[in-house]
Amino acid sequence: MKRIHMASALLFLLSVPACAQKPAPAPTDPDIPHIVREIQADRVERTIRTLVGFGTRNTLSAQDDPRRGIGAARDWLFAEFSKLKESSGGRLVVEKQTFVQPRAARVPAPTTLTNILAILPGDLPEDRKRYLIVSGHYDSMCSSPTDALNDAPGANDDASGSAAVLEMARAMAPYRFHATIVFMCVAGEEQGLLGSTYCAEQAKLQNWHVEAMFTNDIIGSSLGANGVHDDRTVRVFSEGIPSDETEAQARTRRSVGGEEDSSSRQIARFIEESAHHFVPSMKVLLIARRDRYLRGGDHIPFNERGYAAVRFTEPNENYHHQHQNVRMLNGEQYGDLPEFVDFRYVANVARVNAAALASLAIAPDSPAGAGLVTSRLTTDTDLVWSANPDPDIAGYEIVWRDTTAPEWQHALNVGNVTKYTAKGISKDNYLFGIRAVDKQGRKSPVAFPRPVR
Repeated sequence: MKRIHMASALLFLLSVPACAQKPAPAPTDPDIPHIVREIQADRVERTIRTLVGFGTRNTLSAQDDPRRGIGAARDWLFAEFSKLKESSGGRLVVEKQTFVQPRAARVPAPTTLTNILAILPGDLPEDRKRYLIVSGHYDSMCSSPTDALNDAPGANDDASGSAAVLEMARAMAPYRFHATIVFMCVAGEEQGLLGSTYCAEQAKLQNWHVEAMFTNDIIGSSLGANGVHDDRTVRVFSEGIPSDETEAQARTRRSVGGEEDSSSRQIARFIEESAHHFVPSMKVLLIARRDRYLRGGDHIPFNERGYAAVRFTEPNENYHHQHQNVRMLNGEQYGDLPEFVDFRYVANVARVNAAALASLAIAPDSPAGAGLVTSRLTTDTDLVWSANPDPDIAGYEIVWRDTTAPEWQHALNVGNVTKYTAKGISKDNYLFGIRAVDKQGRKSPVAFPRPVR
């Protein structure tokens, strides 16, 4: 058996091009470490405590009380984002995206909902404009999603996510990027992802090219109900089979694989790579699911409209501090209170987000038209793609991995071409990808090739 294994390994090594290597992250951009260092736990704590101080942020609560209810939280967040215009050189556009939500299962009467958007414009021309969206939801709930009167502090769910988004905006506003970044705090999440659904639909109607959407929801605690303390790990959930997959696409996927290679999975891998490079103290735990059991988040409406979207969440949750009335029961404190939030941990999760956002925002777009040519029976693999229109493209990189491997194992720079034949590496045995590389060595997310003739 040992001889057979050695022979198989030798055959594989002979089939891999001599210049292939393990995939490596792009060179360090000098601005990204500065952005990561700018994120501060004390400001995260201030935001969380301020939002908790509004008593309840239930979507159905008061909108005209300056001290209590979702209206007070809305206006405070709008004012905080607006303060960042100066540091952005006047570029940051802060707006209230308001709409009327009709009566629904958790909305007993038509209700006005408002998302807060802070848009940092990129420098790409209009015909190549790319968007990156990062969100948290600022609404909260106690035991009942329609209880607008009782306290619903929502320190972890989801003042933590909103605080992370505001802190990212503070850190990133002074810098310039290729892609446009949208920092967003949404309402109506606890009533059924209402605010994010409206935003995703508007993005679709306006033909936004959303390269990636991150949502941060329940990123505040480093101590779980299981007793495990882990302040060095964050989960990133991503769907495999796209929510908007057609039956024709499903037939292709079933015939050749690709269940692990949706655009959301490629973004999740990109996040893991950037965190390893820029925030090495944090581990990104990739979860190959759209979300947790019996739960959902604001990335889902974006998934459903064909966008790459992922969810950040703490590794070990405590359900006594989520969706609970504040109370003591059998000597145990229930309720989503600030004392159960690790503010340093929230800041570290925000750093992981910011590093990935900044890396995406300055990197080239993924190659369009990626295809794996199936017109000939061969042990080679023929790949094609469209030229990236970015002016500073240096070339392209082919990546591949075993069909059972979760991450890319091999990479080969093939130059500034739009087709490549991987000699002696059978498409039947491996999964392939293509990514663009610019003149500074910055790499796009991987494009997964579809079968073409």
